[in-house]
Amino acid sequence: MAEPVLRVENLVVRYGGRRDPVTVIDDVSFDLAPGETLSLVGESGSGKTTIGRAILGLAPVTAGSITFRGEIISNIPRARRRKVARDIQVVFQDPYSSLNPSMRIEDILVEPLAAARSSGGRARVRELLDAVGLPADAGARYAREFSGGQRQRIAIARALALDPSVIICDEPTSSLDVTTQARVLTLLEEIQRETGVAYLFISHDLGVVHSVSDRIAVLYHGRVVEIGEAHGVAADPRHPYTRRLQMAAPVADPAKQRLRRARRLELAREEQPSAPGARGEPVETRR
Repeated sequence: MAEPVLRVENLVVRYGGRRDPVTVIDDVSFDLAPGETLSLVGESGSGKTTIGRAILGLAPVTAGSITFRGEIISNIPRARRRKVARDIQVVFQDPYSSLNPSMRIEDILVEPLAAARSSGGRARVRELLDAVGLPADAGARYAREFSGGQRQRIAIARALALDPSVIICDEPTSSLDVTTQARVLTLLEEIQRETGVAYLFISHDLGVVHSVSDRIAVLYHGRVVEIGEAHGVAADPRHPYTRRLQMAAPVADPAKQRLRRARRLELAREEQPSAPGARGEPVETRR
C-alpha cells in the first residue's frame, strides 16, 4: 500500500480554559493514501468538521499530531502553513458564501494562483472552468448568476487551481438537490481519476458517501467508533450508531421509511446511556 499522504494520530481538540475544557475530538487516528477517498461520517456535533479544520490549521490541536507527506503540520507557524495550504485545499458546504459576490469568477480563480505566485493566470482559469464542465465565458460573470450546482463547480475549480494532493470536501453536496448532488459527486470522481487527488469527504449522510468512498470512518461524540472498507461499513455496519446512520438514509418507499424510523428509535435506545466505543471501548475496525 502507498505511503499515506496524510496521517492523523491520536488527535485531541479541546476548547475553553483549563478549568472547564470541552473535548470536541478525542483520540482520533486515521490515514489517507494518495488517490483515496476517506469519508468522515457522523451527525451534527460529532466532530467531523473540527477534524477538517484542524488539518487546515483553523482549529488548535491540543494533543496528537497531523502529518502531511511525513512532515508534522499541526500547530505550525503561519509562514509554513501557507506553503502547506497549496497542497491541502477545501470545498465548503455553501458554495455561495464561500465565493466573493463582488468578484468575477475569473478573478476568484486567479486569486490563489497570484497568492502562490503561480504561472498560468488567465489560461489556467480556462483550463479549470473546462475541468469542471463550465463554459469559458463563465469567468466574466458573478457567483449570483449561477445555480447552486454551478457555484459548487466553481468552488471545486478554485480548490483545484494549485494542483493539490488533498482536498477536504466539507458537506459539498448537502445544500444541493438530489440530481445536482449526483452530478457534483460524479465530477469529483472524474477529477480524482484524472489527477490522483485524495479526498477527505465530510458528511452526515452515510448513503451519499457510500458510492464515492474507498473507506468510511464513523464519528460519534468526537471519537471514531467504526472504520473500514466503504461497502462493509455502509451495507453491514457493526456499531449501533453506524446502524442508526444507515437507517437514517432516506428511501423512496414510505412503508420502508416508516420501518426504518421505528428501527432507528430502537437503536437509539440501545445506545443509552452511552454507545459502545463512545468512551474508551474498542473501535470497530473493518478489513
